[in-house]
Amino acid sequence: MELCATAPGEGRLGDATVMRTASVSAFEPEAAQALMRALGPGPFALVMIFAAPRAPLEDIARAARAWPGAKCVIGCTTAGEITGAGYAEDEIVGIGLPAELFEAEIMAIPDLARIGGRDMVGDMTQIRQRLEGRRRDWPSEFAMLLVDGLSRREDALAAALSAGIGRVPLFGGSAGDGEAFGETRVLIDGVWQQDAAVLAFVRTACGASVFNLDHFDPTEERMIVTEADPEARVVRRLNGEPAAREYARVLGFDHAQLSAFTFAAHPLVVRIGGRHHVRAIQRIGEAGELIFYAAIDEGMVLSLAEPRDIAQHLDTAFEEMAREAGPPAAILAFDCILRRLEATEKQMGGQMSAVLRKHRIVGFSTYGEQMNGLHVNQTMTGVALYRP
Repeated sequence: MELCATAPGEGRLGDATVMRTASVSAFEPEAAQALMRALGPGPFALVMIFAAPRAPLEDIARAARAWPGAKCVIGCTTAGEITGAGYAEDEIVGIGLPAELFEAEIMAIPDLARIGGRDMVGDMTQIRQRLEGRRRDWPSEFAMLLVDGLSRREDALAAALSAGIGRVPLFGGSAGDGEAFGETRVLIDGVWQQDAAVLAFVRTACGASVFNLDHFDPTEERMIVTEADPEARVVRRLNGEPAAREYARVLGFDHAQLSAFTFAAHPLVVRIGGRHHVRAIQRIGEAGELIFYAAIDEGMVLSLAEPRDIAQHLDTAFEEMAREAGPPAAILAFDCILRRLEATEKQMGGQMSAVLRKHRIVGFSTYGEQMNGLHVNQTMTGVALYRP
């Protein structure tokens, strides 16, 4: 049996573990029960399960409904996993936040096609007030979102949540389905759901720092979206020309050469709120249109971006974080699938895994990330946890 109790579980204060993690192969017999045993008895304020699409999802759901010592259990399917060994495939990752150091409540958000902003604001306010009332002496709080990665509703959801999130920093990840883009699911109340999301509010005695980073620099090469279907995230024309052909021309490629690896290595960015955010391309449509992972609209000005060394950038970002606030005891991260694809194409997967191990990062690869009121692409977002 291949079990991995990963390094982040070793961040301790006395006998208090800052974050407990474990992973098992998705093909292990009774994998859900093996994960439960590896993660330990708790008690946990929150358990998160990030499962490869080929994992025994119904067994995981049954385990979630009966998980001993866990107040809340949530999760999602992935586009790859991040374990204590770095990038992984066909794994199930479990993460437990100990009740000794954390308080958590979750809010289910079913039916993303009908996001009720007012109702959510009231619910979020009540949850925040309850958590603050129970642990007023604890210094840190954050919110974590898991959302169906094929719903195409992440932009609207992030915007709606921003109205009620207040001062609480929010980060999130969109559930994945490997590279198949067929079916993504979110685990809520022991049931795998589609077209749904779950928001977890967390208050902690630990220090907590929510982050979002990417490794791209915008160039002077710009394109204007001249024909688009924002609801479907489709761009038909750039600069008045067929979108895929114009994108390829700007790169100096033949449009027949375009692939997922091209999109990962040469993304487009848009300037929002003083910062450039990636608008990542998912694929080319049958008519030569470009289908994106995030909201896109006519009149939007897109700049071509060029990458820095992805592994070096990641290492430097976390080294700087450690210099500013001290080394985190544990890091939970949601990492875009396009970053993994870029690392694979450039034969840097081993280097990336080494950096992930070095900084004790666990989590999963996503179809998109959320940061406060924005849905973003091709970033790593998450929370660094520090000993109290």
